Order: sequence, then structure tokens, then C-alpha cells
Amino acid sequence: MRLILVQPVLRADPRADNTGVVLASVRGAGVRPDVDDVLLLPEHWTAEASASRYGEQVRRLADALGCHVVGGSQHESRDGGAVNAGMVCGPDGVCIGRYEKLRPYATERTVVRPGSRLGEVEIAGRRFLVLVCADFWFADLIHGVAALPDVVLVPALSVSRKPTPAYSRALWRHLAVARAYEYGVYVGVSDWAPASELPQLRASGVGGFADPTATDPDALFVPVGHAAVSVHTLDFDRLAAFRADRRQRGFFWKS
Repeated sequence: MRLILVQPVLRADPRADNTGVVLASVRGAGVRPDVDDVLLLPEHWTAEASASRYGEQVRRLADALGCHVVGGSQHESRDGGAVNAGMVCGPDGVCIGRYEKLRPYATERTVVRPGSRLGEVEIAGRRFLVLVCADFWFADLIHGVAALPDVVLVPALSVSRKPTPAYSRALWRHLAVARAYEYGVYVGVSDWAPASELPQLRASGVGGFADPTATDPDALFVPVGHAAVSVHTLDFDRLAAFRADRRQRGFFWKS
């Protein structure tokens, strides 16, 4: 199983073909996914408010690439308001899981209400936890899982008031490594590229992969960077060995 992370240049415009941009980015990188591979989209990568049309776009990517797609999130219109929500789609187009943002961030709180569905989902026999952007910063949400995940996925739209993205990137890198090491999980983050078109603040491009099994300090977190797409093999045997070692030393959160 491989994890495909993306950090494309997107547009916050209902007329933008962000689905086409993601598809072109993956194909342009020469990535040919297998059915067990997982593509992670960024938070709010589509401005589509219709849940059905959002689902069609996620299924379009799953069908075109032939893999599982964790569909980032959308501001889904619901009961006179909105919830920041997303879905996981299998390569056959079937929805296998849903999740919601439980802790809306900053001014987002004026347009969406807190969700209630934690993103626990099984993909190809492995346990995944999806935490939408700011939710990743709340450890108590991880403690609420029914079972320890193997992989934590973070669809992000990281914006910053700083003059460069360096500050946000450093914070996200350190948090991802800490979460990966403390909980014994792989962590993947997909984000918008800094050159993306947003109405106010700029995206920071914090996407990357945290690997707690790495012994090279430079490999603990591998950023997506300017490539727009990065692919990472999920070696669950190595992860099990890492967890066993931590458990033997009495330094593991949950069995």
C-alpha cells in the first residue's frame, strides 16, 4: 500500500476545475496507483457546496486513478447551515467512510458549525483516522478513537499571516513527527500550494509525510514541497516492530 499526497496550485472559485488539476498533477508525476493505494486530497479543495456533486468529483478521481481517495473536505450545506465534511471513496466508486471537522478554525466558525463524526475508517484492511486540518492539533480527538489507527491523514488548508510559509511549515513538521512518534502511526498531510488563489491569506504548503520508523533524522518528515505530488510506501511490518519496541519499554500509548 502506498500513500499519495498532493499539494497542487488550486483556486478558491466554484468555476475552477480543481479536480482536473489534481488528476493532471498525479498523472504528470508519472504515478500509476494500485487499487490498495490511498490518495489524500486537501481540505476544502472544492468550493462545491452540494454533497452529491462533491461526491461525484471524489468518485471521478477514484475511477480515473483506480485507487482509494480520501476526499479532503467541503463546506457541506446542511439543515440551513454548513458542516466541514468529507468522504472516503473506494476504487469502485463506493463510499466507505465519512468524517467531519469537529473544531472549526478562526473565522471558519462563522460559516460552519462543529461536526460530530470522527473519521475512523478501514482501507484495504488497515485502520485510518482522518482529522481535518485544525483537528490534528487536538490530542483529545485522537484519544477518542475506538481503535489505534495505523495511519493518520490530515486534509489541510494551512493559511498564515506571516510574510513567508516557513513558520507554519516548521510548526506542522514538528507536530507531525511528534504525533507519529507518540502514537506509533504514519502521518500524511496534503495541503494547497502557496501559489494557490485564496481570497485573503496565503496557503503555507505544509504537506508531507511523517515516518516514526525512520532512523535518519532527515527522513522523519518528508515535505511534499514544490513537486505537487509525493508517494510513500506504508510498511506495516516496520510499524509493528516499532510499536513492539515501544511497548516493551513501557513507552506506548495504546495497545
